[in-house]
Amino acid sequence: MRELEPIQRFSLWYRIAIARCPGPWLDPSAMTLATSSKNGEVTARIVLLKSFGPDGFTFYTNYASRKGKQVSENPRAALVFHWPYMQRQIRIEGSVEKIDRKDSEKYFHSRPRSSQLAAAVSEQSSCIPSRRALIDRFKELDQKLSGQEVPLPGTWGGYRLVPDVIEFWRHRENRLHDRLRYRKDAGEWKRERLAP
Repeated sequence: MRELEPIQRFSLWYRIAIARCPGPWLDPSAMTLATSSKNGEVTARIVLLKSFGPDGFTFYTNYASRKGKQVSENPRAALVFHWPYMQRQIRIEGSVEKIDRKDSEKYFHSRPRSSQLAAAVSEQSSCIPSRRALIDRFKELDQKLSGQEVPLPGTWGGYRLVPDVIEFWRHRENRLHDRLRYRKDAGEWKRERLAP
């Protein structure tokens, strides 16, 4: 049987995670994104995978957010998918790049209008005086743009993590877990089995 490339293996596991998802309270596309500043300050949060392929893993956010600022200072990051109901996880490391502005705009306008408005009024990661102030800004913009398209904010768009390491972890008895790591070496994926 032919060995799967890591993106093909990811696609297989991801489809299984979606098919076996036990309920709407779990989202198989949820992934931990870890970034760090140029000074080595590391932060992590959950973001949603929106697309993937041989070119990488795409998610969307506010470029002026803490994660966006860290990516601009240090364009290296890591992702972790954890599907406890399958006893599997996937770790991905690589470089991060902004996606094309037209692709960001296309995705932005595919979202519900309320999500577009929220992205437009939220200066993500900045301090705000109150929740009420945020809701008021949302309502004001909604009224101002009544019957109009919500413009894509200049600070909002997509990133693509281009992987150079992908590790697949699968639970096994006696803590003898399976760990397969793929590393890019001179443009080719090299497969390694790791001790648990």
